[in-house]
Amino acid sequence: MDNKKNIAIVYGGDSGEFDISVQSGQVVSKFLDKKRYNLFPVEIKGAEWHFIDEDGRRLRIDKNDFSLELSGGKVEIDGVFIAIHGTPGEDGKLQGYFDMLGIPYTSCDHATSALTFNKYFCKNFVSTLDVANANAVLLTKNSPLSRNEILKKLTLPVFVKPNNGGSSVGMSRVNLAEELESALEKAFAEDDEILVEEFVKGREITCGVLKNKDELIVFPITEIISKKEFFDYEAKYKPGLSEEIVPADIPDVKAEKCKKTSAYLYEQLNCKGVVRFDYIFNDDELNFLEVNTVPGMTEASIVPKMAEAYGISLEELFSIITEEMFR
Repeated sequence: MDNKKNIAIVYGGDSGEFDISVQSGQVVSKFLDKKRYNLFPVEIKGAEWHFIDEDGRRLRIDKNDFSLELSGGKVEIDGVFIAIHGTPGEDGKLQGYFDMLGIPYTSCDHATSALTFNKYFCKNFVSTLDVANANAVLLTKNSPLSRNEILKKLTLPVFVKPNNGGSSVGMSRVNLAEELESALEKAFAEDDEILVEEFVKGREITCGVLKNKDELIVFPITEIISKKEFFDYEAKYKPGLSEEIVPADIPDVKAEKCKKTSAYLYEQLNCKGVVRFDYIFNDDELNFLEVNTVPGMTEASIVPKMAEAYGISLEELFSIITEEMFR
């Protein structure tokens, strides 16, 4: 009898990160240990949830209990590896669904996911922990602010970005007042809420944190150098437009502060699985940018590169993440 756990790898989602999520799901499916687990890739897009078998056939998932029917009978899922970047996999929606079904999953819980996905709420919470971050205002479609009102509160240049989203989709850097309106339109096309945030001069770094049993693993700091004006969607995913240096060539005192801050935030935010924290650092301080609770898992993504530099292979990384959800 097969004693292996049935693991669903969910990917896709309903955001501009769909294609990247599909790639993450494919990499997890490729490297997660098939000797230990039975793997069931599941693509989610809107109301369409399908298991996709090795021949590319699509079988509908029963959402009543997240099961599927195969020729050998009903397959019940023991745990879910969430590889959806953006909604509904990174904002708490899927987490709440799996909580109601009693099925464990690899990411942060529904409350942490919802908080960290909302950039403005997350910034405010992190501020209460005495971690510096840039001045910002929140705009909604129901209560927008005029250009003059925004510029009274913030100093140019600013970044305009969807408040709930990732991969820099819909994000713009605004250097001149007359550029603000088009940037707002671009962001509002992606989300009903917008974060307008002051530019902080410095170098962008990121730190991954992973729980393994009782040990908190803090990966080497990575510096992100974009060849564009900022690390936008194209720079993230088009070869040659950015460089990720692991480990970052930064002073030891800065690296240590970043690691300690990331470990502290991981615990204070009640994180699970692997999480990536992004910052800007300069001579004055370390400035928190955002949390990625379902970071990219392609072979070119930052967290796998961090893990490799730490000495953890993709197979080991995915096994640790999977086993952690059952603890």
